[in-house]
Amino acid sequence: MKISVAVLTLSLFYLSVAEAVLDYHLKSILGELKAELQKTKEQLDDLKKEVRGNRVAFGANLGINGNIGPINIDITLVYKNVFSNTGSYNPATGIFTAPVKGIYYFSVSGHNESTRPMGLRLMKNGKQMVIVYNHPAGRRHETATNSMTLQLEVGDQVYVRLRVHTWVLITRTAPAPSLAIYCSLCKWNSAKIRKS
Repeated sequence: MKISVAVLTLSLFYLSVAEAVLDYHLKSILGELKAELQKTKEQLDDLKKEVRGNRVAFGANLGINGNIGPINIDITLVYKNVFSNTGSYNPATGIFTAPVKGIYYFSVSGHNESTRPMGLRLMKNGKQMVIVYNHPAGRRHETATNSMTLQLEVGDQVYVRLRVHTWVLITRTAPAPSLAIYCSLCKWNSAKIRKS
């Protein structure tokens, strides 16, 4: 009986030591998990702020009555009637400058009386990306649109050029030639993610 009590006492002692060690390890693991959860929450908050803060958009049209062209040289169209602009489109020059790296969506529209051709060229850093073109087709009004996505780096410039010997027509009753871009997630801050 004395041996049974001694074994039982010893077993209870080891059990309490094992419980204390297990409790210590569980608290340690719980502390690490809490710290990791907090770190993950902070990363998520940073990413949410980044997504909200990096939306880039503008929409504009030429906003005049009459026509531009035809002339003997290509010209950059300056869209003066700006509907929305997060700050990267310059209405004095007609040039959009990418504020952040990303995939951007561009849409270019033009309107003309098709007695003459219309040619609008979407340019990126001096290179033609896409064209909106109408051939002469009699005396009627026509509208053409083209869209594309472009991978832009910070500082890349995008603008629309009116092709030599073509024109665009702007009237109060017809859609004015327009340019619009949108980028919902432009900046991939992989350095911030890798540090974590």
